[in-house]
Order: sequence, then structure tokens, then C-alpha cells
Amino acid sequence: MDPIVEVVALVLGFVGWVMVGVSLPNRHWKTSTVDGNVITTSTIYENLWMSCATDSTGVHNCREFPSLLALSGYIQASRALMITSVVLGTFGLVAALIGLQCSKAGGENYVLKGRIAGTAGVFFILQGICTMVAVSWYAFNITQEFFDPFYPGVRYEIGEGLYIGWCSAVLAITGGICLTCSCKLGTEEKYPLQYQTRGTVYSGAAPTRSVAASTYGRNAYV
Repeated sequence: MDPIVEVVALVLGFVGWVMVGVSLPNRHWKTSTVDGNVITTSTIYENLWMSCATDSTGVHNCREFPSLLALSGYIQASRALMITSVVLGTFGLVAALIGLQCSKAGGENYVLKGRIAGTAGVFFILQGICTMVAVSWYAFNITQEFFDPFYPGVRYEIGEGLYIGWCSAVLAITGGICLTCSCKLGTEEKYPLQYQTRGTVYSGAAPTRSVAASTYGRNAYV
């Protein structure tokens, strides 16, 4: 595998991991604007942890969700998936730094380093899948409530935090696929040894001492 491809995959995985960390605390997972006059116009936005509101003067107030058990199931699941994504990305970065061919960590066993790089790729792919499921599930509920004519609550729209999460998932999955392809599952090449014989080798029982002596005597006087 080309070391340049491995480095590019590591960079993609790292950027995806950073973007997960940016998306997780981002306050704008869903937003809604309440229209009014210049003074009463306000914007309401939420994420996985709190609900905030701001008015036209720039004053904003945030309130954390009071109870975990009182939250909707998809919010709890999205929290767990995003935290799992950060953990998997951390494991993937550590494994990738060890498994790269240009890295001195792990010695000179390139077969083992290739397998470690493949494991890092799996971690990155799982990170991307967790992020993709979390943000897509959250966005699905936003759109379902928005287009429901009988929904009595505030109608939200998709916020910037979800777009950051989608970009993070795509980058992590792309980097993970590149690292997984660099995994060397084969064994080291074994070259057969070529034996060259200088003469003809005959197999058989060794002649006895008397036979050898008698043969020598006949040949000596012929």
C-alpha cells in the first residue's frame, strides 16, 4: 500500500474525529425562528444537551434538559452514539499512528503494522457509522415533526450541527476504507531455496571393508 494513501487516510480520520468533537457540543442541531416585529422576533435552537433562545437584540438564554429519563428516546440514543463515536475515533487514531508504514512505532514487522492499520480503519468506519446514525435519526425526527400537520409543538428545521456531523461521518468512513484496504493479511513471501548438486549422488548401502579392499586390490594391478 502506498504510504501516501495511508497518510491521507489518517488525515481524513483525524479531521472526522475533530468534527465529531465540534458537532457534539454545537447548540444548533435544530433551529426555529418565531417571527414578529423587530423587537419580538426570536430564534429557538436545541442540541442534545440544552434548549436556547435568542432575541433580535442578541440576548440569549439557555436551559439544560432537566432529566435524562424525561427525554425522547432518539435524543438519548443520539447522545450514546455520538459519545461512542468519539471513543472509537480515539482508538482509531492511536492504532493508525502505530500501523502506518512511515511510523517507527511497532518495529519493522510490516505484516503486523498492516493489520494494525486495518484495525484502525475498522474503528474509523464504526465511528462514521455511529455519527451517521445519530445525526440522521435526529434529522428524521425533525422533518417528521415539521411536516406533521397535527404536531402542536414548535416546528424546527435542521441546524448546522447536523451538517457538521454528516461531513464528519463521510470523512471518517472514507479514511477507514483506505486504511482497511492497506491491511496485509497475507504472510511474508517465502522464496524456495535452489539446491545445486556438483555430482551424481547414489543411494545405497555402503560397501563393507573386505569388499572395498578386494576391489582396490584388483584395480591396483590391472
